[in-house]
Amino acid sequence: MPPPDSPDAGTTSSVRLVSLNIASGRTADGTFSLARTGTDLRDLDADVVALQEVDLRLPRSGGLDQAAALAEACRVPGRPPWSALFAATLHGAPGPGGDARPAPATLPDEPSYGVALLTRLPVLSQHELRLAPARGRLPILLPPGIRPRVWFMPDEQRIALAAVLDGPTGPLTVVSTHLSFAPARAVRQLRQIRDWARPLPRPLVLLGDLNLAGSWPSRATGWRPLVSGRTFPASRPRAQLDHALADGPIRLDRRAVVTALGGGDHLGIVTDVTPVAP
Repeated sequence: MPPPDSPDAGTTSSVRLVSLNIASGRTADGTFSLARTGTDLRDLDADVVALQEVDLRLPRSGGLDQAAALAEACRVPGRPPWSALFAATLHGAPGPGGDARPAPATLPDEPSYGVALLTRLPVLSQHELRLAPARGRLPILLPPGIRPRVWFMPDEQRIALAAVLDGPTGPLTVVSTHLSFAPARAVRQLRQIRDWARPLPRPLVLLGDLNLAGSWPSRATGWRPLVSGRTFPASRPRAQLDHALADGPIRLDRRAVVTALGGGDHLGIVTDVTPVAP
């Protein structure tokens, strides 16, 4: 997509939004590294980045505060610093052999897993909504050498993290979330987010891995889809699981882009919007 300083890169009121499931920084070989993700995000010159599957001080990813590290990677000398907001879905590490348990609250010193929002716009307020998991289990094929090869993954508590930002024309609300792998539960969670977000300022944009394909997210919320394109799996995309939905006075500046960012198993989405002053 055009670099931010190109003639057709939008007006000064334009806001560049990015969403990416970073898979806790795991690369194709199973190691943990945020280097490529940080470089890719910095090169986009975004204003707001919504992240899913984010680790906070977990031993498996080197005890790193991943949201803060990526916010620092996005920083440009001479420009305002970035804020990193994190919301814990689980305390402990998810997955086989993990010690995960539902997080009743986000605790800055508790090793956790969740979602994040990074932004260089001033943050006016932040809000969290915890969402109950589905009861089913999803069969997962584990890498060779691990026994058993199939692990039946239980669903986990989910969360929505909203930030009210000081946008170019007034308050702008951005929400990051990662919904259940059970479609019926994901639809229910999405409607809960819609109802919970009703009092928050408009315009509002919801970003994230919704685990719902096609038009289901817009149909469930009544909000306008901003992105159309397959995002999962990154190696050979077959479905759009990652979405951007808008509610309120906002204009899409150009066709949104689905693109490889970092080394995870989802493609990222990038959209430039202009909040319309009331």
